[in-house]
Amino acid sequence: MKTLCRAVALLFLTGAAAMPAAAQAGPLGGMLDPNLATEQELRAVPHVSADLAKALVAGRPWLSPVALDSLLGRTLSPAQRQEVFRKLWVQVNLNSASKAEILLIPGVGNRMLHEFEEYRPYDGLPRFRREIAKYVDQAELDRLTAYVFVPIELNTATDADILSIPGVGRRMLHEFKEYRPYRGIEQFRREIGKYVDAKELARLERYVTLRQP
Repeated sequence: MKTLCRAVALLFLTGAAAMPAAAQAGPLGGMLDPNLATEQELRAVPHVSADLAKALVAGRPWLSPVALDSLLGRTLSPAQRQEVFRKLWVQVNLNSASKAEILLIPGVGNRMLHEFEEYRPYDGLPRFRREIAKYVDQAELDRLTAYVFVPIELNTATDADILSIPGVGRRMLHEFKEYRPYRGIEQFRREIGKYVDAKELARLERYVTLRQP
């Protein structure tokens, strides 16, 4: 019995110890978000020229890595785009990402695609980490987590949940909470739209959801 308990504890630690249990968007781990990075930061990414950096800024908001891949594909080879995606990425929703989106994650093939999809719906990143830890080591688990998110529930999300959204700080945390309870996504758009432009609002909306009453 003691051996079984130790094994269960080890599995839990392997799947969750590297990040707060509440976080719903994976820490970017040194990668850039093309919606948030400056033009200068973008130019530091391998294969990103000055012209491409300008196009990345002009094309915001980037709501899918497929759209991002389409832009990069005009000038970069598939191998070069994979290098870019190790440094620059649009996180994908674990519960709704298409096969094409998941397969753009560097190192993910059809076998891992199957594992990503098998455990849907995810109620949070801890579940993702617990399940995927069955197939990869800790370092690879941490790397894969950076590419994904699970939308937070607007009316019940903790501070840690909200702050896990890339680019959200204490000020926006306050605005997210101030208008609770949200009765619909239109209310979120209306209230948060007071503080950010339409492009940023579209980016933030990807990370949130509302449970139906």
